[in-house]
Amino acid sequence: MRVDFFKGAILALCIGFSGDLFAEDADIQTLRSELLELRSDYEARIADLERRLAIAEQNAMQANYAAQPAPAASAGSNTAFNPAIGVIFTGNVWNYARDPDGYAVQGFPYGGEAGPISEGLSLGETEIIMNANVDDKFTAWLTAAIAVEDGEAAVELEEAWVEATALPAGFGARFGRFFSKIGYLNGKHAHTWDFADQPLPYQAFLAGQLVDDGLQLRWLAPTDLYLELGGEALSGTNYPASGRGNSGVGSYSLFANLGGDVGTSSSWLAGVSILDATATERPSGDEDNPWLFTGDSRLLTAQFVWKWAPDGNWRDRNLVVQAEIMRRSEDGQYEGFGFAPERYDVDQYGWYAQAVYQPLPRWRVGGRIDALSTDNPGPVFDGSLLAAPDNDPTRYSIMADWANSEFSRLRLQYTRDDAGLLGDNQWGLQYIHAIGAHGAHAF
Repeated sequence: MRVDFFKGAILALCIGFSGDLFAEDADIQTLRSELLELRSDYEARIADLERRLAIAEQNAMQANYAAQPAPAASAGSNTAFNPAIGVIFTGNVWNYARDPDGYAVQGFPYGGEAGPISEGLSLGETEIIMNANVDDKFTAWLTAAIAVEDGEAAVELEEAWVEATALPAGFGARFGRFFSKIGYLNGKHAHTWDFADQPLPYQAFLAGQLVDDGLQLRWLAPTDLYLELGGEALSGTNYPASGRGNSGVGSYSLFANLGGDVGTSSSWLAGVSILDATATERPSGDEDNPWLFTGDSRLLTAQFVWKWAPDGNWRDRNLVVQAEIMRRSEDGQYEGFGFAPERYDVDQYGWYAQAVYQPLPRWRVGGRIDALSTDNPGPVFDGSLLAAPDNDPTRYSIMADWANSEFSRLRLQYTRDDAGLLGDNQWGLQYIHAIGAHGAHAF
């Protein structure tokens, strides 16, 4: 009897003690979890403060460096200059069924740097990009393009702009030399294009891309839906303007972009823009015997882009569909090839549509169609390159590319060109490689 009593007492004590142990274990786990959560939160806050401190220190150092007089030469006198530097390498191997040296599009004499890719093995532009904060209110960007022209290396200042980063109420300002924000593709660097060349409307109406000296103002609305409005005043040095217009301002532009997300997998962007340019003896066509246009050139553009990636996972699979339409009106006079100045008043249209699909990581395939059309400028231009073509100039392109990483890409492209004076089959290989700093690409 006494033994059973002791057994029961010992069993009761064990149960009570084990209950306390279980309770203590639960409390310990709770405390440990709270401690880990607190530590993680503090580590995140400390990391954020360290990042902000590093930026503030860099801005202060650059501001002080800029404000001080130039010091005597010393081994460490340039330590405050610490921009992000990157280099983009491009090259091509291109084959044409017909000689590309005499390439021309009837009704659309090309100007500026527009035209086909060089035949055979050729080194494309090598871009050197430098950018950094100037101080706490400005940032600066420089792009120098090194290209081979007539067998000799030539350095061209492609971009050199400063941007105000501390303007209130969603305003932004950029001044210097920059790519205009008209259209969708104009502001994109060549290494971000989905095809090796620009669509026909960009080549015919903008000589490939519009870059000019000037001032750009933008306003970003404080709304959930992306809304950007802006305008530019440009010197008018480059095509489609020429001669720097009136008092050194020859082009003006206005643009508006609207976009948003559709669920977690899709996003879209739509936009319109207008460019008003003044040309004074703007050359186009043959370099030795060019056509010269003097008058007003107005370009209207509209674009739409749709991007899809399942659950927002862009790395594995995605699809991009985009299209643009352009309308150019030119009113003035042309002269050339012995012609006296003749009145020229036409409306011209151009468009392209393309889709690029990435079915699995690193691999993409895409297709594009682009075309032009124009009014007849009148019988005085019959027999010349300015006369309207019998059929609308059109091209069809397909491509496939492989990217080992975001810094390297190899591309194969085929184009059926029915835009030139004679139809042509064109094949090409392109490589694009980047080293150093590589900023994020725009939408």
